[in-house]
Amino acid sequence: MSTRVLVVDDHPVVRGGLVGWLDAQPDLTVVGEASDGLEALAMVASLDPDVVLMDLRMPRMDGVAAIERLAGTHPGVRVLVLTTYDTDADIVRAVAAGATGYLLKDAPLPQLADAVRAAARGETVLAPPVAARLVSRLRAPAAEAPTARELEVLAGVARGLTNAEIGRELFIGEATVKTHLLRVFAKLGVDDRTRAVMVAVERGLLPGPGRR
Repeated sequence: MSTRVLVVDDHPVVRGGLVGWLDAQPDLTVVGEASDGLEALAMVASLDPDVVLMDLRMPRMDGVAAIERLAGTHPGVRVLVLTTYDTDADIVRAVAAGATGYLLKDAPLPQLADAVRAAARGETVLAPPVAARLVSRLRAPAAEAPTARELEVLAGVARGLTNAEIGRELFIGEATVKTHLLRVFAKLGVDDRTRAVMVAVERGLLPGPGRR
């Protein structure tokens, strides 16, 4: 039996290339294509694919939100992420949402077709760089996580506020703000404000640009 595939990507050229390649495989059939998460949800309900090839960054509804919805409404559908992003935060969010696999868009097309077949069998498929990042994350010694207050202070830094402005907003002294920041630096293994924000975003502790 042919594996039914739904391709979800907001770039028409990329989507067209994926559809053409996958549909040319004798054991794979592309049953539809969507440009964002909302379209994907509607198409899964009507087309009943076996595997959804899902981009992450898309308008209206991103890939992670769509994966979470599908996990609740269509748990039998396998979702294979195909993206250009390989940050810890993106990987962890997608896998936690219910993705069966995580590939990068530089993967060779034959490897992509094999990954779709593996996902249809229920196997976990990870691009080598993604697998390496997850292994490193699991092997790393557990560091003390920043407290809620420390993250509030760091969120102020991310918004471009000075220590004094953060203190006024949170009703704490400027010296206390500095103390919280020093503790965050130590916990994140950084030595400046910019790097602290970058690492916190990468780890999913703070929302990235454009997210709330």
